Amino acid sequence: MLHIGYVLSGLIAAGILFLGSRFWWSPAAASAEFGIAHSPPPSTGLTAWLSVKGTRDIAAGLFVVLLMTNGSPRLLGEFMLVASLIAFGDMATVLRSGGSKGLALGMHGFTGIVIVATGACLIFGAK
Repeated sequence: MLHIGYVLSGLIAAGILFLGSRFWWSPAAASAEFGIAHSPPPSTGLTAWLSVKGTRDIAAGLFVVLLMTNGSPRLLGEFMLVASLIAFGDMATVLRSGGSKGLALGMHGFTGIVIVATGACLIFGAK
């Protein structure tokens, strides 16, 4: 169970780092694929805000890597449980904006569930 938790954590970290990078290097495409309905067209101000989001995603991915190398699966698992709130918050934001329910549930909601399952594997595997 612990091995599965670490593998999933690594995949989640890689995914978060990739997505954060996209908000830096291709903000318009990343924004369009996030799922928020009626997103404004790219502008200097919007691009700056998307870079802020990208920076935070990159930092979150690096937090996962840091905790993976820390040697404390329980702490990593607890972090993952808390971090799942980001994915569920993204899901709620997409739904609240009138965005695609399929994208909100299929991408953001499913990601949140995988992060919770990862946290559970790490916490229960550490005992």
